[in-house]
Amino acid sequence: MYPEHIRQLAAALLAEYEFAGYMVATAESCTGGLVAGALSDIPGSSKVLDRGFVTYSNVAKSEMLGVPPSLIMAHGAVSAEVAVAMAVGTLAKSKADVTVAITGIAGPSGATETKPVGRVYIATAVRRGPANHKEYTFAGDRTAVRLAALESALERLRKARPASGLRCY
Repeated sequence: MYPEHIRQLAAALLAEYEFAGYMVATAESCTGGLVAGALSDIPGSSKVLDRGFVTYSNVAKSEMLGVPPSLIMAHGAVSAEVAVAMAVGTLAKSKADVTVAITGIAGPSGATETKPVGRVYIATAVRRGPANHKEYTFAGDRTAVRLAALESALERLRKARPASGLRCY
């Protein structure tokens, strides 16, 4: 179902997290659940994948993850601030040690002068550790943007680690 390099990246992430005793949860907007789907496509993923939130609408971001509507109004749903709030909210609503959140404009419409098609923000958050984000601008059509965001999210999860190095709830 997923390209082989994505399957390999997901399998490597799951193996690393299982060895470390970490759980992961996702919050996805423009990817619509692709990250959780790629992880759950690997047998045994339930040892690591706690849950995934698909929060496509602004209301879902607020209701499911606790993202303040005022933050969305001030910065837009596609922003670093909202991505970080999504990642932190996912920590609060899950048993995960590490979370990833994605918000962006996959296209073909929805672009603005300051936020072109392909603009994606990916944030990670860890228990007892920092939340951080990265801004991307991916080229290509809707499918290419979503697959690039999926791959980047998996790579960012591989770099994220809880501060204590120990599993915590």
